[in-house]
Amino acid sequence: MIDENRVEAGALSAAGVPAERVLEEVRQLRGADRPTHGGRLFAYVYDPAVPGLDELAASAHRESAHVNGLDPTAFPSLLAMENALVGAAGRVLGAGPGTTAPDVVGSVTSGGTESLILAVKAARDAHPEITEPRILVPSSAHAAFAKAAHYLRVALDVVPVSPDTLRPDPAAMAAAIRPETVLVACSAPSYAHGVVDPVTQIAAAAAEAGVRCHVDACFGGWTLPYLRRLGEPVPAFDFAVPGVTSISVDLHKYAYAPKGVSVLLHRDATLRAPQYFAYADWPGYTMINPVIASTRSGGPIAAAYATVRHLGDDGYLRLAAVTRDAVAGLADAVRAVDGLRLMAEPESTVVCFTATEGGPDLFVLVDELTARGWHTQPQLSYAGLPASVHLTVTAAVAPRVAEFGPDLTDAVAAARSAGPVRLPAELTALVGALTPEALTPDLVVGLAAGLGLGGEPGSDAGPLPERMALVNTLLDAAPSALRERLLVEFVSLLQRPTWAPS
Repeated sequence: MIDENRVEAGALSAAGVPAERVLEEVRQLRGADRPTHGGRLFAYVYDPAVPGLDELAASAHRESAHVNGLDPTAFPSLLAMENALVGAAGRVLGAGPGTTAPDVVGSVTSGGTESLILAVKAARDAHPEITEPRILVPSSAHAAFAKAAHYLRVALDVVPVSPDTLRPDPAAMAAAIRPETVLVACSAPSYAHGVVDPVTQIAAAAAEAGVRCHVDACFGGWTLPYLRRLGEPVPAFDFAVPGVTSISVDLHKYAYAPKGVSVLLHRDATLRAPQYFAYADWPGYTMINPVIASTRSGGPIAAAYATVRHLGDDGYLRLAAVTRDAVAGLADAVRAVDGLRLMAEPESTVVCFTATEGGPDLFVLVDELTARGWHTQPQLSYAGLPASVHLTVTAAVAPRVAEFGPDLTDAVAAARSAGPVRLPAELTALVGALTPEALTPDLVVGLAAGLGLGGEPGSDAGPLPERMALVNTLLDAAPSALRERLLVEFVSLLQRPTWAPS
């Protein structure tokens, strides 16, 4: 007898689907994604191009996928791997026995955003007497600080960066510290432009004011020390700098572990103590969490442990050298093209460039590069800083560098030929007059349709247009608050449940 109440919707089939068919569905869905290997994607993924590393990490993940980090006494294997990763990160970042930071402790988190949220939480909760706590960051600091401030109800003070150096003025940072400031932050390097903030001066100012100083090294913390060992002039930024109280570093970036694994380090256990959450006032188990999540799969941690153990110090030094050379080659390619200029001379693993006066429309250029198989990251203009193109460079890019220059030259020529994007007059007027509060659902749907974003439910239209220059131009013209609201609404349109199997 057939149960007519059986459910079939989206991923939930009525009778179950054979394993091989499910895997084929996943492969078909993945076919629409950007390539995660091959050295042509300059954002979001970190590929060392080391044979067998993916298989090793996947095997380690499988071994510990069902291990739960909620209780380290039940699963001591996970505790041992976490402690080993924290020790490795500490050593890379100038801590441990025989250093000026011998008592460093840390926690493994799900990513850089969680690490930054916890750094802010620890700083806030260390001062319960401050009823209106504040954190101080440069305008180039990662947006996760703003997210932390929003989630934790902490005020965010922002110091602008120089349009020439792309760094904050240490004196301006010092002057912005207030009695309510619980944390001062800086970047090593900033994600957008790849430059290292003046950590030594900022940390000194924070220490003089009796305030914690966090270095966001999520992006470059695993690479900058190796670049320094290779002879590159890397500024001081780690625990060797007096006044630095905590550092975050993502292992799923240049430690090349699968996502998502980050490490948050504190100079000592006293500084880490407010990071914990404990609760016993209920009839269940006493909850004690060092991080935001309670239940945590051991899979990502085991995969990170296997990756770090396998590559080793020598492996990371070799990968840093390969990446350094790739960065130099890409920067040379940009310098050789009339109409483009580097936003900053590369000092980490980022190549960031913009257009000169009379140069190509950058958003059209990004589309032209995409059409040639190069997936870059456009960055919108902000507070006097021009729109730019960001390239996150990994070791996998090195074999492709020689191909990039000719394609960049060709893409610039095509962008010049196409000309800049011109927003329709009605859209220009709308962006100039519209406020975030005035956005209605119907208006958002109409805007999205006009920009080619998101097909109608049940239609065969793809969620995104092949070319994004018009969308990026509209967003670039919008003030930040309107830009945020537009993106929230656009993404909300894309995230719709699937009610029937395809």
